[in-house]
Order: sequence, then structure tokens, then C-alpha cells
Amino acid sequence: MSKSYGNTISLRENPSVVEEKLRTMPTDPARVRLTDPGEPDKCPVWNLHQVYSDDDLKNWVVDGCTNAKIGCLDCKKPLIEAILEEQQPIRERANEYMNDPETVRGIIADGCEAARDVARETLEEVRDSMGLIYR
Repeated sequence: MSKSYGNTISLRENPSVVEEKLRTMPTDPARVRLTDPGEPDKCPVWNLHQVYSDDDLKNWVVDGCTNAKIGCLDCKKPLIEAILEEQQPIRERANEYMNDPETVRGIIADGCEAARDVARETLEEVRDSMGLIYR
């Protein structure tokens, strides 16, 4: 996947967009018809199953694909559900921050102050090591 191809899935992307991207992603190019047996190893959807699916689901996919028992959309449905489920808490947490910009500003201010403290200490160490004295 590459962002320039328009086929990435953002963490906060709308669930309907995620579903559409997954439904339309390419599959095994040799599997033209539902009755054609497929090869999961040649299908990019299989790579996602390696991440998101348990062994039972993987076995179902391999059997269904290689024996032409399931279609590519059938194969993708459990992935769509798993990815949307994984993204749900991320979207919820992001919405909390989007609806409370003051909290975000506070977090940024705290981070800036912490970074200044670390930078200040580092500069003091460097000056001491180099024998430089600044007033």
C-alpha cells in the first residue's frame, strides 16, 4: 500500500470508506470467476488474514479459496469487521481530543516545557564538558 496510490487506510478514517477500500482491493489475479480455484499466497487479502485472523478463519479461507467454495467478498468480510473493530477505540479517543482543543493545547504546552527542561540540562552538560561559562 502506498499513500500516493490512494489505497491506504487511515486510523481515523470513516468506517464506510474503510469498508469500500477493502471491498475493492485486488485479489488473486488468476481467480476471475467464482468457480475458479484461487491461491491465497498470491492474494494480497491473504496477507491481511495473516495479521487479523485466527487459525480457524485462515483454514476456512484456504479451503474456501483453493476449492472455489467462497467468493473474494466472502473472504474480505471478516477482515473488514476485524479492522473496523480495531479502529473503533482509536476513532473514539481521537474524537475526544477533537472535541476538546483546550486539552490538546495543554498537552502540547506540557510537552514543550518538558522538552525545554531536557534541552536546558543537555546544554549545561555540554558547556561544562567544554569548559564554557555563560552568564
